[in-house]
Amino acid sequence: MENTIILEKEKVQTQFQEKEMILNGNNLTIEDVVSIAKNVNKPFTFKVSEEALKNIEESNQLKHKIINEQKPIYGVTTGFGDSVIRQISPEKTLDLQRNLIRFLSCGVGPNAELSVARATMIIRSNCLIKGNSAVRFKVIEQLLTYLERGITPVIPERGSVGASGDLVPLSYLASIITGEGKVLYQGRVCEVREALEAEGLIPIKLEAKEGLALVNGTSFMSAFACLAYSDAEEIAFLADICTAMASEALLGNRGHFYSFIHEQKPHPGQMKSAKNIYDLLEDSQLSKEYPQIITINKKIESRSYVELTQSIQERYSIRCAPHVIGVLYDTLTWVKQWLEIEINSTNDNPIFDNYTREVYNGGNFYGGHVAQAMDSLKVAVANIADLLDRQLQLIVDEKFNKNLTPNLIQQYEPNDYELGLHHGFKGMQIACSALAAEALKMSNPVSVFSRSTEAHNQDKVSMGTIASRDARTIVELTQQVTAIHLIALCQALDLRGKEKMSPQTATIYQIIREKTRFVDQDRPLDSDIQSIVQLIQSGELKKAILNLKP
Repeated sequence: MENTIILEKEKVQTQFQEKEMILNGNNLTIEDVVSIAKNVNKPFTFKVSEEALKNIEESNQLKHKIINEQKPIYGVTTGFGDSVIRQISPEKTLDLQRNLIRFLSCGVGPNAELSVARATMIIRSNCLIKGNSAVRFKVIEQLLTYLERGITPVIPERGSVGASGDLVPLSYLASIITGEGKVLYQGRVCEVREALEAEGLIPIKLEAKEGLALVNGTSFMSAFACLAYSDAEEIAFLADICTAMASEALLGNRGHFYSFIHEQKPHPGQMKSAKNIYDLLEDSQLSKEYPQIITINKKIESRSYVELTQSIQERYSIRCAPHVIGVLYDTLTWVKQWLEIEINSTNDNPIFDNYTREVYNGGNFYGGHVAQAMDSLKVAVANIADLLDRQLQLIVDEKFNKNLTPNLIQQYEPNDYELGLHHGFKGMQIACSALAAEALKMSNPVSVFSRSTEAHNQDKVSMGTIASRDARTIVELTQQVTAIHLIALCQALDLRGKEKMSPQTATIYQIIREKTRFVDQDRPLDSDIQSIVQLIQSGELKKAILNLKP
């Protein structure tokens, strides 16, 4: 049996190298998901392993065997949820699947971004490829073909409690398999049948269990979660960069990041963050080693009191930054493990055991692990937003910024007409605090807000989808906070003396300065913020530092 879904027609040559991915239901990574989700113009082709194909076929055969024996199978020959007590005859099974998708198509709110929808498609495909869901291979093949051809379901974000999985959002994915619903295709929204006609494809009439298998899982919440995880990884490293640059702008103490300190409290993330910051400050003439600071200060000698020229320790938002950022690094470690288990699981019900030849009813569609992971991730990321906002406050406030100008305004000569007219980064700090406050406000755990739904059949639900969507939003807010902070840091270091920066932080400075110029007079900075947000999302800043390492 041919195990590729590459269609027979000749492939169009593109400027990109085609990437082939072999799926078996067990080895999909977050990196894979993000790559497929975001690289819309990069051609992917998918193959399914021979073992997975065998399992898919066997579970489908087992399903038909049990149907023919006229035994009740949940959602196949019975109603859904509380209606499980109502059994139907085998000849009604196809109509039941069609109606399932239709009555669930009641999502509201903004439509999910293209990357979220594409991530949902690959995750749901992978879960079905495990071969326990009793669907035909052609259903999976159709879904993967859509991914290859850029046919993406339009999915409203709201409507899932994360109970029997993402029933409402995933119904929009299921509907386009059958030729109903809207898709994003070639940059515009259209009816899926229009896209199918253009691509020479035909819709599929779903058989027993296939509609339920498409909607009964955690793939939508996992899509948000994987993308949030990937961006949060970038935020953690950027927080290290910001802290290093803030230490330079404030003529700080590099000794706060000595390995000895953090080895005495050996949380891996804390040690990682401290090492990153220390390494970023190597050869800086602004952030000094502890012995240098001791040398700078006056000696007390025979005097009973002396005021130090430079403090031997900084405020918490600098000194304790590894203890804050380290929490995010360590949270990311276990969140990654949980998410990769989730996206390689059979999160479906009922599921079929090809070995025992039995069908089992359970709750693998429940999104509890995703909910807990995202509730934790969003708290850790929101704390980064708060940390960077506090660092920015120190840098713009003339009471704390160690002789930088108030609000980082341009330095003027006495009697210059411009004196008193400009407020520099005052508005930027206000906006930054607003963004941080919004992120903190959204960090309340959603997983504890279970609602009993569906005639008390779904009487304890995960809220995983809302938690994942909130995590995505907090990540976006924190990217904006980081962008504002980076612009302000470059301004501060221009005033302080950019030639004294470390080679590592100077690299970041140069990249940012290509996007936003020195603020010599008050001007709108909204477009500057957006440019740096896009820079953050591209991953270019982290790559620039990694490329400096031998």
